[in-house]
Amino acid sequence: MPTPDQTRIAAQRAVPRIVALWRALRPLQTTVSFMNSGAHPDDEISDMLAALSWRDGIDLSYVCANRGEGGQNDIGTEATTALGTLRTAEMERAAEVLPLRLYWLSEHPEDAIFDFGFSKSGEETLRNWGRERTLRRFVEVIRAEMPDILCTTFLNVPGQHGHHRAMTQAAHEVFDLAADPSYAPELGAPWEIAKLYLPAMSGAGQAYDDDLPPPPATLTVPAAGTDPVTGWDYAQIGQQSRACHRTQAMGRWVPSGAGRDIPLHLAQRRTSGADDTVSAGLPAALNALDSAAKADLAEAEAQIARAMAAFPDQTVILEAATAALTALRRAAEARNPPRSAHRIARKITQLSTLIRIAAGVEVRGRCDTALLNPGETTDWALEAFAETAEITVTPHLPPDWSQTEAGIGPDAEAAPSDPYPPIFLPDAPPAPALRVVTRALGIESESFLPFETPPLVQPARSLVCDDTRIVVNRAAPPETIEIPLHDIRPHGAQAGITLPEGWQAEPTATGLRVALPADLTDRLYRLPLTLDGAPAHESQLIAYDHTAPRLLSRPAEVQIRVLEATPHTGRIGYIGGGNDRVDHWLSAVGADVTALEDRELGDAAALAQYDTLVIGIFAIRMRPGLAEALPAIHHWVEEGGTLLTLYHRPWDNWDASRTAPRPLEIGQPSLRWRVTDERAEVTHLVPDHPCLTSPNVIGPADWEGWHKERGLYFAKSWDAAYTPLLEMADPDEAPHRGALLAAEIGAGRHIHCALILHHQMERLTQGAFRLMMNLTAPRPR
Repeated sequence: MPTPDQTRIAAQRAVPRIVALWRALRPLQTTVSFMNSGAHPDDEISDMLAALSWRDGIDLSYVCANRGEGGQNDIGTEATTALGTLRTAEMERAAEVLPLRLYWLSEHPEDAIFDFGFSKSGEETLRNWGRERTLRRFVEVIRAEMPDILCTTFLNVPGQHGHHRAMTQAAHEVFDLAADPSYAPELGAPWEIAKLYLPAMSGAGQAYDDDLPPPPATLTVPAAGTDPVTGWDYAQIGQQSRACHRTQAMGRWVPSGAGRDIPLHLAQRRTSGADDTVSAGLPAALNALDSAAKADLAEAEAQIARAMAAFPDQTVILEAATAALTALRRAAEARNPPRSAHRIARKITQLSTLIRIAAGVEVRGRCDTALLNPGETTDWALEAFAETAEITVTPHLPPDWSQTEAGIGPDAEAAPSDPYPPIFLPDAPPAPALRVVTRALGIESESFLPFETPPLVQPARSLVCDDTRIVVNRAAPPETIEIPLHDIRPHGAQAGITLPEGWQAEPTATGLRVALPADLTDRLYRLPLTLDGAPAHESQLIAYDHTAPRLLSRPAEVQIRVLEATPHTGRIGYIGGGNDRVDHWLSAVGADVTALEDRELGDAAALAQYDTLVIGIFAIRMRPGLAEALPAIHHWVEEGGTLLTLYHRPWDNWDASRTAPRPLEIGQPSLRWRVTDERAEVTHLVPDHPCLTSPNVIGPADWEGWHKERGLYFAKSWDAAYTPLLEMADPDEAPHRGALLAAEIGAGRHIHCALILHHQMERLTQGAFRLMMNLTAPRPR
């Protein structure tokens, strides 16, 4: 898939050569390494990391527990592992900006270290993840990366997210475990972290509310300065990185001069003396390393200093960099203890990048095909130019790929592309990539660059099913179900489905038709799909313009939820913001639903066609024109319409005094206004209210089998017109009553629901469909 020229031009403009040259020089200043730890993609302390890297040249890494599968999605409908795949790609782009080496504790989509939803307890989190599994993987990462410093993003205090608390608790434990030669020797040689820092600042905000004050600051990282070449503040560079987390609506404008310094607390150490900078007590220079090649290291240090002093003179920088590389290669051949050897190796990699840039080498490679099946090949095109060097560019391929005259491609038994790579190194992009050998001033060096759009490998037996989750409502059951299938590979393979006893299936021109038995029972059926009798896989291409495309492959199956939800006869108008599929699921259980067009939002005649309006999650912010149309919608309610607003956050254009027909304030931080226990007992405060009785009587069974949590951003306060209908609480907390509110407004009704019904319907949770049918039922006129 060739990259459009406009995209290529924008990428070139984003990193002028003088900036690339400056950036390549910065990490040569020091041998100190710094690892930040967090639970989710976007937990990194971006402004501090930008200062440590862009100004101080410290070698950065970030260890992240999970892929953020339980987070929000501001740009699409991907959820769980699909969202985790997208957020992994976002985190990689964010890592490139700083740059930092990225490690994940979670290694695959089925990993127990999963973003299972909001938690308020670190101990609960570690139980869910598996305490020993978490510590072992954390130790494995430490021993592989060998950081001098480990710094957590959050504190382990009440009021903070349980996942954050778990990672901070684990950081204290791995400080000792990673250094213990008797602990899991199969995970690598022991490594002693020199210092463990905690943030000496509160993590409170829109989502969290630390109950305890932070520890005292023992030092402050000055992060409020400005990069002298770009003119960007370090806070602005941090936001350039954070803006890659678009699913989480990250990235905010920071005016020049509005950055902050970061206070840290030294919690544990293996150094001595004053600790007035993060590098204090550590070997920061090459000639300070323990090595048998002191003279070579001193020579390399002197040449690096010469290169840095010569900026922006490419000629002098190239001369000094090649001389430094030669000296370091001699040093690398000497006997060096592990604490020195890996630092020398990284400086060799960094110098190789500097040489390529200083020599004016420009390399771009692109493949003709974006998606490949095992055994297929793609042609690839190369643009290569060098001002003062000779270059050789070859494909750097995975072990199960080959290069032939026809191009490059995966072997017949090649594995599908990994949606959850456990490591991402900006200076060593995953294969397939480009290997660039630069010959300058008689010295060869090697560096790697990614293809503009790296091709992805599909499973050998794959298909696409447009509807993998199906609801069958026994209140009006169909006789058959159509399962559309396409993009079947290998071509001509016969699709099949594994069915329960008494079910039947036949092929159609578009897929499969399943005949249902008359004696269906309420339950969830998981029906594997096959090709020529063998298990089939389904792949989901996840492609956005701010990340590289990803392919999520998993065993192909159709899930069928059989339930009984009595429908109503009202006509529903759905106003979505692109973040849920509530209209689809209401239609699936027999409701009459129409998605409103933008022109209808404030049109009284158009609104009059509907008995009920549903405003989807985040839609008041996401849907153009909706906020301006609310007065017309309020009038429609007064005239007899039923309005259902699904959960919104305070920043989703929700005005406590004007968004709802009567004043209604959403609570924040979310930690204080949510119930994270999906099994929490639910009390009906008004058992005979129509929302709980008509057309479906909601009972205990409807609150069973929920996923992730009950709800969040519950209402904090509301007008006397509203009646709270439910009460629920997390363990050892005061009960909440703001999850479901109903008010009679003139001849109509407004219902505000902060339960995550949209998510429960995606998970085919029976009670969510029955309750949603009630909430959308029109008020009798």
